[in-house]
Amino acid sequence: MSDLPLSSILSSPLLSLNTTTTMTRALSIKDLHKTYDNDVHALKGINLDIEAGDFFALLGANGAGKSTTINLICSLANKTSGSISVFGHDIDTERERVKEQIGLVPQEFNFNIFEPVREIIINQGGYYGIPRADCIERANELLHTLDLWDKRHEQARGLSGGMKRRLMIARSMIHQPRLLILDEPTAGVDINIRRSMWEYLQAINEAGTTIILTTHYLEEAESLCRNIAIINKGNIVENTSMKALLNRLDTETFILDARDPVSHLPATDDFIIRQRDEHTLEVTINKSRSLNIMFEYFTTHDIRIMSMRNRSNRLEQLFVELLEEDNA
Repeated sequence: MSDLPLSSILSSPLLSLNTTTTMTRALSIKDLHKTYDNDVHALKGINLDIEAGDFFALLGANGAGKSTTINLICSLANKTSGSISVFGHDIDTERERVKEQIGLVPQEFNFNIFEPVREIIINQGGYYGIPRADCIERANELLHTLDLWDKRHEQARGLSGGMKRRLMIARSMIHQPRLLILDEPTAGVDINIRRSMWEYLQAINEAGTTIILTTHYLEEAESLCRNIAIINKGNIVENTSMKALLNRLDTETFILDARDPVSHLPATDDFIIRQRDEHTLEVTINKSRSLNIMFEYFTTHDIRIMSMRNRSNRLEQLFVELLEEDNA
């Protein structure tokens, strides 16, 4: 996927239709239960509100209830009790209106691999009653935006994994949904394609599309999402802003690159320092301490630091701690 500037994506006539803001909640779930025929109680009365325009992370371990929640929202399964509304439309009384509001990118590829790429997108629009001429126009726009135009006449089976993921997103966007649900959208995709997809998702979110993301790449959730809910054993155990959650960490960890090989690290009581290799150091410091202490240490011991960055697994640390606490 080419590195398309956000201004180019945001100027798309297809996306500009989503920019109208509203105070209506994108999703409201109240006391939602789901019990399967084998008596597995997958959801135990969850409550969740997501505001229009949010980029929201729904995280949990395998079997926690994420997929069940998504299936219920998208009418792929029937709830046992509780209520679901999407942009004010109740799933029990206005199911078709709810479906019109939602675009779903499932984890598994579920298109006809022998069908041409553009036809997959166009035919999806037909399911929503969109005239074929409009479907063709929208499909062409999506193919250009997602850098699939050159593959439009090829059978989907010939696409790479990253291209198939982009095709899934294009298909989900053909009816211009107000709520896009992404279930592991970058699974198995290399880092360059993943970051390009991040850029596209950020752009359509800025254009007005509400996004719910499930992912096992916690760096992805931390980079993209403003708010987060964590589900465990069918219960919501955390529901807050990403910033508030990350602020709970008492310490911060930095990765530093030294100019010269480091052969010895003198002990210090001010922070924890580890050596990853001869040029790479990892420092964990309490948030109450000034970073000047760290820089003074390196200056005193003649260690010249060329670059410094945050360690990217802060959310992973909190995620594990929350699940361990809930499972105790």
